[in-house]
Amino acid sequence: MFKTWTKLLEDLRARFIVIADQTEANAERLDRLAGQIETLRRENRVLISALSLPPAALWAHGPPHHPAEAPSAVFGCSTLCRQDSFDQPYFATWIDRLGLGRSYHRKNWEFVFICQALSERGAIQAGSRALGFGVGLEPLSAYFAAQGCEVVATDLPPERAAALGWTETQQHAAGLEALRRPRICDADAFDARVSFRVCDMNAVPDDLDGFDFCWSACALEHLGSIDAGLSFIERSLDCLRPGGWAIHTTEFNLSSNDATLTEGATVLYRRRDLEALVERLTAQGHQVAPLDLTEGQAPVERYIDVPPYREMPHLRLLLEGYVTTSVGLIIRKRPVD
Repeated sequence: MFKTWTKLLEDLRARFIVIADQTEANAERLDRLAGQIETLRRENRVLISALSLPPAALWAHGPPHHPAEAPSAVFGCSTLCRQDSFDQPYFATWIDRLGLGRSYHRKNWEFVFICQALSERGAIQAGSRALGFGVGLEPLSAYFAAQGCEVVATDLPPERAAALGWTETQQHAAGLEALRRPRICDADAFDARVSFRVCDMNAVPDDLDGFDFCWSACALEHLGSIDAGLSFIERSLDCLRPGGWAIHTTEFNLSSNDATLTEGATVLYRRRDLEALVERLTAQGHQVAPLDLTEGQAPVERYIDVPPYREMPHLRLLLEGYVTTSVGLIIRKRPVD
């Protein structure tokens, strides 16, 4: 009997060794297959990008350069990033004022949208109090200070930003020095008018209030969920005086009004999400510029950028299978609390 059990144990041990060897070999095969799939994925992205890229003559030199022109009324609506904005004289004017490069990049559109929307409404003037959320390395704080505004710029705590990868990609302001733009605002004016503080957009402190206007440029889609971003927009209005302005840009899903990214590091807002927000804010007495979500069809914006993303053109991009672009919202807090 003892010999029989010994034989059984030896057989089992031999089988386990075979299984372990097979498992290790299969794991190596899976690793190789995963590597091949990733290589094919990268190659497909490059090929798709190259095949769909419009002729370089349409975008390689950036938007046209126009003589400086005082911006007129442009953004009567909350709207999408479209190529026609880049090609207008007012766009070139803001590019010069903000010290931005001439490129078809939606981040430039976001900065121009925020400044133009505020300018049209008379918000950018000496003595105005301004509050920026998730400012990163934007030039907006310096520009508003140069116009005489008192600016409180906020961003995530450094450790949170590092954990989320914002520090590595240079999308986080670690403090006041990161916001200096000597060509836009001289040192004395900047020091006198700009302050910096840490702020979690999911938990905005109560003492941030009484501002004439606030803004955020594609930050609220990173708060964890669709609802968290919408809640932030509502909370940002509490930071304003009655009649103050909130200008926010975020991600808009061009692919679907149904399926989208609702949770995670980046979410994509659908038409229905924004329409529900407008309805909710309007019911509270706030004023929201009407939604104009018409998609442009110009050559540069028909190009869909794929990872790793290009510096230009970059007006629309593919994110986890969805085509997205920037949308800008213009909201006025109810005139009387």
